[in-house]
Amino acid sequence: MTPCNCIVQEGQVSAALEARLRSGLNELAVRAFGSEAEITWRVVPRGNGFTAGEPTKASVVSFRAHEPLAQSRREEVLRELCDFWIGETGCSVDELVGVVSDPQQA
Repeated sequence: MTPCNCIVQEGQVSAALEARLRSGLNELAVRAFGSEAEITWRVVPRGNGFTAGEPTKASVVSFRAHEPLAQSRREEVLRELCDFWIGETGCSVDELVGVVSDPQQA
């Protein structure tokens, strides 16, 4: 399984959209890392997330790769991740933090 963490703001993702996002993230994990995504979905309660003093619309989506990735490969995966998330949610590129990290060192 490929660890995937999603942090979204309360009220921004409907149940139907969440299902599409989970499915698409799983497909991305299989293509990019060769295993299904193990998704942890966290919702930030309304009034607990701010950007520049205003309630934030930002989401964070983070994958942890099974092996260190070359920078060019990381960029490809991040581009696919961001294009997918923005296409599904309609958010701007400024409202998404996409992360593809290497495995933790033992």
